[in-house]
Amino acid sequence: MREHDERHPGGVESLTPVAPRRLRRVLFRQFWRDLVFLHWEVDPFAVARLLPPGTVPDLYRGRAYAGLVFFRMEDLAFGGSGPPLPYVGSFNEVNVRLYSRDGLGRRGVVFRSLDCDRLLPVLAARAGFGLPYRWARVARQWHGNRLLYRTRSRAHGRPGGRVWVQVSDDVVTPRPLDAFLTNRWGLHERGPLRSYYLPNVHPAWTFRHCDPLDWDASPLAEAGVAPLRAEPDSVLYAPGVPVRFGTPVPLPPPGRRP
Repeated sequence: MREHDERHPGGVESLTPVAPRRLRRVLFRQFWRDLVFLHWEVDPFAVARLLPPGTVPDLYRGRAYAGLVFFRMEDLAFGGSGPPLPYVGSFNEVNVRLYSRDGLGRRGVVFRSLDCDRLLPVLAARAGFGLPYRWARVARQWHGNRLLYRTRSRAHGRPGGRVWVQVSDDVVTPRPLDAFLTNRWGLHERGPLRSYYLPNVHPAWTFRHCDPLDWDASPLAEAGVAPLRAEPDSVLYAPGVPVRFGTPVPLPPPGRRP
């Protein structure tokens, strides 16, 4: 795999099922379990206004997408081999994310909101990385082969995002759009001085067939990216993957060639 600072002669890195770059150092590790991805097409001009300096919207066939992603994070640990943090290292999370590219051609995600039901990780992620984490109530429940996630704001008590899916054991092959939305090997965020890229690696996704039974996509509109239609364009379920994150890499200032 290539180093994380390699330029891409074609302008944009390829979409690959595993990370195209190795991590020089592991900053922290975690396990993502029971992921449900819901995606809608959104206005690309709305997306462009919300991205960090030094990035532009990453479009699929000229279209922009926003994701509402539900999952359980487990076994958060620092470094390449340290033990998982007890209690605070496992929690439920719901995030709204957009898709970006930077001046080196790296594709990434940009989080507009991240709801988490553990206060300490919220405070640490906001202070250490500037990520828009919020302390919320996030419930995850299995009912046979049906999975339900629900969120509720602690600030005003109103219900937030929700998804209710029926999952089978049948493995499905992702469509090209699904690969575009999920084969992401880093995030872009505003830093105190410059935007940065935070790389990650994990094994290739395994997706299982799932049928959406109900959902509430109101967090997208709250994040400034209202869906163009009611029905999601992509619905995916993944049992989970172990994930490792590297160290932040500053982006070149906007308008300057890397």
